[in-house]
Amino acid sequence: MSDAPVGVFDSGVGGLTVVRAINRLLPAESVLYFGDTARLPYGSKSPETVIRFSLENALFLTEKNVKMVVAACNTASSVSLPVLRETLGVPVLGVILPGAEMAASVTENGRVGVIGTHGTISSGAYQKALADLGVRAVSAQPAPLLVPMVEEGWLDHPITEAIILEYTGPLLREGIDTLVLGCTHYPLLKPLFRKVLGGGVHLVDSAEAAALKVREILDENGLRRDGTSGDNRFYVSDIPLKFQEIAQRFLGRAVPLVTQIQVGRYD
Repeated sequence: MSDAPVGVFDSGVGGLTVVRAINRLLPAESVLYFGDTARLPYGSKSPETVIRFSLENALFLTEKNVKMVVAACNTASSVSLPVLRETLGVPVLGVILPGAEMAASVTENGRVGVIGTHGTISSGAYQKALADLGVRAVSAQPAPLLVPMVEEGWLDHPITEAIILEYTGPLLREGIDTLVLGCTHYPLLKPLFRKVLGGGVHLVDSAEAAALKVREILDENGLRRDGTSGDNRFYVSDIPLKFQEIAQRFLGRAVPLVTQIQVGRYD
């Protein structure tokens, strides 16, 4: 079982930052990724629909014999984890709790900011997770314009920098010393965030935090693979060529053939 891949799913391409973080931290592990590009975005869907989509995605991964499932989508993580854990026979991880735990561990003044999509922020998932960890001063800010900037490849563009400044201004005025990048697209913008925020704010990369938790879960269950020769396989429900183009930007290297499968019929 330790030679089986780690399964990762997202509504689109953002979860590729989690794949990248796993590849860097656990180079021996293979990753099987599914991007539900035909049905994105999940943030505008009802919780019931997101749970159904997430279950279909996760069942596809388990049918491919993955040894654990990572819901690398903040919206899916906020509503679907209990159902996935009850249904699947492998460990299940979301991206919200790992990021919240890291933020709680590094904040010095107890004031944590969170930015994410409208769906993630309005769900209150990060706010609740941080409060459960004893962080009472949480400031949350939707930052929807950053996703298209990342997918366009405008990672160091002056417009993107101006948008980050606009979104983080209210959080800085609240006195935060830690900022959670609560969308899996945002880690690609870390250099710009550091430029805008300066050195006085801890940046929490939810993708890196998730990868650390993947390592912990694999070790706890005796599932970690030895060596340095893991590989990645990619599946999507729509536009495989566009996904491949964006994936190469996210991962910083060539991406093998991307396979398209029909939504709801994973066989």
